[in-house]
Amino acid sequence: MIRPALAAFALFAAGALTAAPGPRQEVDALLERLAQSGCRFHRNGEWHGAQKAREHLADKLAYLERWSTLESAEQFIEKAASGSSVSGKPYLVQCGESEPVPSAEWLRAQLKALRGR
Repeated sequence: MIRPALAAFALFAAGALTAAPGPRQEVDALLERLAQSGCRFHRNGEWHGAQKAREHLADKLAYLERWSTLESAEQFIEKAASGSSVSGKPYLVQCGESEPVPSAEWLRAQLKALRGR
């Protein structure tokens, strides 16, 4: 009797976990979008490719998670992906021939798209 109830609970819990992605899953999806974008990423006076940008932001994510709890993808954008902790300058993203935009703006737009809004 307990096993069917336990199995039903496990299925319910698994469904609940996959119903809405948590902050880490959203951040991972954002970083993957960046890596696949073909855009350039400007930080500390230099342009970098999208894959290099992904690696850099993943490192900053790991640092953020070591020292605090990741509460939202927005928190990641604000605290880690908006600008340099070294120079204090904002990061920029440039896709194709378009004008560079602040990375926070680009990432928020991608997050909105991921969420289907």
